[in-house]
Amino acid sequence: MKFGFGQALRRKEDEPLLRGQGRYVADVTPAGTLHAVVVRSPHAHARFAMTDLDRVRHMKGVRLLLTAEDVEHLDPMPCPGTIPDLPIDVPPYPVLASDVVRHVGDAVAFVVADTLAAAKDAAEAVSIDWQPLPHVIGVREALAPDAPRVFPDRSNLAFETAVGDAAATRAAFAAAAHVVEVTVVNQRVAANYLDTRGVIAEYDGERYTLTVGSQGSHIIRDIIGGMVMKLPPEKMRVVTHDVGGGFGTKLFPYREYALAAVAAERLRRPVKWVAERSEHFLADTHGRDNLSTAKLALDDKGRFLALDVEILADMGSYLSAYAPYIPWLGVGMASGVYDIPVAHVRLRGVYTNTVPVDAYRGAGRPEAAYLIERLVDVAARALDVAPDSLRRRNFIKPKAMPYRTPTGKVYDSGDFAGILARAQELSGWDGFNRRAAASRRAGKLRGIGISTYIEACGNNGPETATVTLDRDGGVTVLIGSQSSGQGHATAYAQLVAEHLDLPPDKVRVVQGDTDRIASGAGTGGSSSIPIGGVSVDRASRKLAAQIKELAADLLEAAVGDLEIADGAVRVVGTDRTVGFADLARHPRARPEQLRAAEAFGNEPPTFPNGAHIAEVEIDPQTGAVSVVNYVVVDDFGATLNPLLLEAQVHGGSVQGLGQALMEQVVYDPASGQLLSASLMDYALPRASDAPHFTFETRNVPCRTNPLGVKGAGEAGAIGSCPALINAVCDALWRAYGIRHLDMPATPARVWAAIDKARAHGR
Repeated sequence: MKFGFGQALRRKEDEPLLRGQGRYVADVTPAGTLHAVVVRSPHAHARFAMTDLDRVRHMKGVRLLLTAEDVEHLDPMPCPGTIPDLPIDVPPYPVLASDVVRHVGDAVAFVVADTLAAAKDAAEAVSIDWQPLPHVIGVREALAPDAPRVFPDRSNLAFETAVGDAAATRAAFAAAAHVVEVTVVNQRVAANYLDTRGVIAEYDGERYTLTVGSQGSHIIRDIIGGMVMKLPPEKMRVVTHDVGGGFGTKLFPYREYALAAVAAERLRRPVKWVAERSEHFLADTHGRDNLSTAKLALDDKGRFLALDVEILADMGSYLSAYAPYIPWLGVGMASGVYDIPVAHVRLRGVYTNTVPVDAYRGAGRPEAAYLIERLVDVAARALDVAPDSLRRRNFIKPKAMPYRTPTGKVYDSGDFAGILARAQELSGWDGFNRRAAASRRAGKLRGIGISTYIEACGNNGPETATVTLDRDGGVTVLIGSQSSGQGHATAYAQLVAEHLDLPPDKVRVVQGDTDRIASGAGTGGSSSIPIGGVSVDRASRKLAAQIKELAADLLEAAVGDLEIADGAVRVVGTDRTVGFADLARHPRARPEQLRAAEAFGNEPPTFPNGAHIAEVEIDPQTGAVSVVNYVVVDDFGATLNPLLLEAQVHGGSVQGLGQALMEQVVYDPASGQLLSASLMDYALPRASDAPHFTFETRNVPCRTNPLGVKGAGEAGAIGSCPALINAVCDALWRAYGIRHLDMPATPARVWAAIDKARAHGR
């Protein structure tokens, strides 16, 4: 098929976006729209009381001022994404705080006015008596016996769980020839998509309509409408148009969606709220923020015997929608691509007076990959073994598949040694010493780092696809996933083309409307192609069969004598054809013959894996790190569209580069203030920071997915951080004997490590 599976089609959705014809929440303003502003706490922890609110309510242009008392009928923000078989006492997460705030940016009031300027003026005029309370920043500090409590009626330990065999792990460590240990900080980061979150709420006297920038309209409807507002599904419609990036953070429900709905109901006018960039830092969930210690036991031949891991996961001040589940995902992937007989992983979630933390691209798996890959490099250094050699010695072998890990995951396929060998070949691994010598002559330090990763993803479902033959001969696909830049319209069109041989411009993909699409799992966990793609493929196959049956009747031929080509059905070997448009408009065509729906939900995840090799150069006088070479070889099972796939890997790798070298959400421990609440304070990678990527796939088909595919959207962000930090640490070790450096490896941090080493005579 010209446009089918495996073809490198360019994205069909780009032209309107490049021409500025996209339709984001900020672009939508229904007639009569009012504008809203959220009043937020300037304190990390405080009691408060609002006074003289009537004065604000009577300010010019002000239509409504909501406080906690006005939304008492709403249930708290829920946390449906907890850990299986682990009861967690979830503390109240109010839509508006009533008397106590627990982080800078906590919401206390919602102001609606004729204009945004009037709403801002009114928000600033709200008089609040603040009584600061003791606060705590950081997981270690929060678990100290005398630490201030985020919630007075419970400890700062939100939950605790473990997997693996503790006794067997202890025994293996006792018998080990070598034990190595590393403690790493996986720092807190912010998503920073192109368009900030927003909502437009409308109420017609019977039902609500929310227009939101989301990763899944059904999720927002079911949680905000069903759980918070206690509405039956038919009472709320959620619409999502274009979305400029989500990265997990737009998957979740947020307070502003419910507040705008309440305001629209009371005012009988559309109410619009769009976050400013600094508000994004204060109100949208953050990512990562783990403090982890890992120990590895090895025998006298350098073979891995056991793994012991302690993870402290900062949850922030409330449990966000899927917050506990995110580090739990990392627990399951703790052993990586290595044949480790036994392991024990302990996870503790901790409350702090900070913005809640939830999924961010990779969701627990980047944290797991970073920890095990740093640990393996530390072990190689301690044993004086080359890092690639130690990895090869301990990889799970292809013949061991399916392989059950000590944390209970079952890998179905993979060739980890083969992937690493190809990545080394592409990176010019054998010529590194020559390049390092040239860097030394130029006064620079050069290092090379490996990351061999595996992740579990591609099983967020079920997802239903409905494929309909339209009267113009094109096809409409209805599906509950949500594109936020991945290229779904192109990818799904290719799966339709596989069975109906239509060009992409004849396939219309509709997402993000709960009225048109009955159900949907949204987009998350790299599941759109492994789950949604299977649904589209099966529905398209079914529709093709139905079209042939209809055409057989019209052409007076047997179904087995028909073929589909170029938007028509023809009798093989003849010129007798009937076009799709004629079929769709034919009086004998019944609607059910022109429409097919199929659902798919895969219980076992897919396990994409790969190798990243990063080469860096460091200026020892400034600490600046330059990425001079970057190679990725991945196993994604099968490639639907190589252009889309490579773009996803590039984007994820650059996000990982941002975390590895520059990004960090910073709180002041003394005041609890968020110090990085703007793009003047929070560094993001620019185009000039991104290296030239060499990318290849070395696919091993997935045995548990009907298309053979493995999820790909998060992989770049999983493999990149450890490769880059391993490269930085390699350069620092060669020159100064520096064993470890935490992310982000900023120029200041790298220079300080070098300066300290020089002071000790290294």
